Amino acid sequence: MELPAQTHPTNTVPPETLDRLQQIDTCTVSNAIETFNVRTRNEGFVNGSVRCIFPDFPPKVGYAVTGRIRTSATPIAGRCYYDRIDWWSYLLTIPAPRFLVIEDVDHTPGLGALVGEIHANICIALGCIAYLTNGSVRDLLGVEAAGFQVFAGSVSVSHSYAHIVEFGEGVEVGGLQIKPGDLLHGDQHGVQRIPLSIANEIPRVAAEMLESEKELIEFCGSKEFSFEELSKRLQDMSAKFGADKDSR
Repeated sequence: MELPAQTHPTNTVPPETLDRLQQIDTCTVSNAIETFNVRTRNEGFVNGSVRCIFPDFPPKVGYAVTGRIRTSATPIAGRCYYDRIDWWSYLLTIPAPRFLVIEDVDHTPGLGALVGEIHANICIALGCIAYLTNGSVRDLLGVEAAGFQVFAGSVSVSHSYAHIVEFGEGVEVGGLQIKPGDLLHGDQHGVQRIPLSIANEIPRVAAEMLESEKELIEFCGSKEFSFEELSKRLQDMSAKFGADKDSR
């Protein structure tokens, strides 16, 4: 099926960069981001209130498609997400791959789940690769079989009155503020935002860090290990990758 071309004014990175980012775990990406001094170490990622539902899935990378939902009360117009063609049309204005981000704004988020097996398959058909919410998800076996990654605050048996109340604005999920088009990266550890200004450099820095870490781990298990040499190697790594080093 041919989908409408995206029209949302979103900056993107080359496809090869996305491919390389999908090969790197979130912890290594986080370490790499720190070397650029573009944000403090206590921001840019979701907190522990949101967990990865399918930890065996590989990393997912995509551009944020944002919205807000309520699930506990009957919607004023439109019975459920099937009725919101304007929502699906908006989704297509964000470039693929798309990372769906929905903030549940009920007083008690997660009573009902917007995303289940049907919604997951619709999203996949529309170029989405993952879903992030402070609310809930359901139909886990069907969603997992579809290969759709989910990061959620809870699991629910029902969709209740789940419905979109607004979309296309900035949202906050798990303490992370996310705007439409933000580049998100997630795996079993959680989800983080990759600054677009440094995205192309992350794979290179991550590869250098992984090689240095591999050498250090091998040294720790070798007969040549000594505290003096360990101190020297740690100082060298700090000088090369320390957060106070501007590597832009």
